[in-house]
Amino acid sequence: MFADRAKIYVRSGKGGDGHVSFRREKYVPNGGPDGGDGGHGGNVIFTVDEGLNTLTDFRHIRKYCAQDGAVGGKRNCRGKNGEDIIIKVPAGTVIKDAESGRIIADMSGDNKTQVLLTGGKGGNGNQHYATSTMQAPKYAQPGQPAKELELLLELKVIADVGLVGFPNVGKSTLLSRVTNARPKIANYHFTTINPNLGVVDLGDGNSFVIADIPGLIEGASEGVGLGHEFLRHIERTKVFIHMVDAAGTEGRDPIADIYAINKELSAYNEEISNRPQVIAANKTDAIYIDPEDSEAVNPVDRIKAEFEPKGIKVFPISAVSGEGLKELLSEVHHMLSLVDDAPIIFEPEYIPDFSHLVSNEPFTVTYDREENEFVVEGPKIEKMLGYTNLESEKGFAFFQNFLKEQGILEELEKLDIKEGDTVRMYGLSFDYYK
Repeated sequence: MFADRAKIYVRSGKGGDGHVSFRREKYVPNGGPDGGDGGHGGNVIFTVDEGLNTLTDFRHIRKYCAQDGAVGGKRNCRGKNGEDIIIKVPAGTVIKDAESGRIIADMSGDNKTQVLLTGGKGGNGNQHYATSTMQAPKYAQPGQPAKELELLLELKVIADVGLVGFPNVGKSTLLSRVTNARPKIANYHFTTINPNLGVVDLGDGNSFVIADIPGLIEGASEGVGLGHEFLRHIERTKVFIHMVDAAGTEGRDPIADIYAINKELSAYNEEISNRPQVIAANKTDAIYIDPEDSEAVNPVDRIKAEFEPKGIKVFPISAVSGEGLKELLSEVHHMLSLVDDAPIIFEPEYIPDFSHLVSNEPFTVTYDREENEFVVEGPKIEKMLGYTNLESEKGFAFFQNFLKEQGILEELEKLDIKEGDTVRMYGLSFDYYK
């Protein structure tokens, strides 16, 4: 079956952690910190592959992860960056957030490549945290975490003209006759499943892309049958050729069919139903009018009487013999010249927010057995102590809240700290109380 929708999971690479190490060389007894930085994680990149026309590949592989950055090394060696993962999709693929359904990106028009998720930054090695008061920092920055999303991919066919109508009215036959497309054609009583695209060449450099949108049925706008899957493909088309079986070879009323299809278009999207359309009254070669019936009316005249007063032109054609096709295509080309020629691109509605994943400055929480003290160190803590007045009640409360938000109190509790124990931070000592 034609695959035009897929749900996948994507994850960028985690940043590599910074390294903690010190120079240990002969004749350098007190070597300084030389821990290298971690490498950056790989990005998740979507790119358009013109050779693809379905999302079938995503039915078999649903998880796409970029490579993590490598950790830093000693002697200031930086970790290797993680490799990007490149996900190839067909032109016209709309990328949505699976949970909210909001559009993140539309891989159409000039948007051929999109960096959807950036990898986490690598953490700084301990060489970055040496100061005049802390010349041998035993901490390094962890790499930023990976970003992840569950995505919904939807393929919306890119065509100037959409060919709509009930199944078995001759759409595939018309497409095969006027374009280079070669759809399967037979007297099926069910619909084509693949939206077929073809280019109509009118000569003198004039051409347009036409799509045989799979046959619609009543209730399609409510998801009956494969309604939503089919209707999705009409969202980019600017003009509709509404095709009907004027001869009523299967006992259907062409006028009722036109109203039924337009009702489905309107129910799915009111704006789409207001786009220009022209009616192709097909199978005129199969129309039989009894010459002895003086009251018999040509069905094409009935269709014209119903819709031309409403501004919708009707063209009698035969997709089999080619009769009337030149006039129909000429009118469609004229209609296209009157509408905006800019491609229909779906604007982004959602930008994923990963600001909460940005890692904080590093810190260490250790227990000094000799001094029977818990030791907390880190550059942000050192800065905080530098500009916070711990003598004031407000200043001390602010500092306590900072320790809680940074997860430092939680780390102390993991080391089984008890009330009354001493906590040392850069020459200052505090008694711990919950």
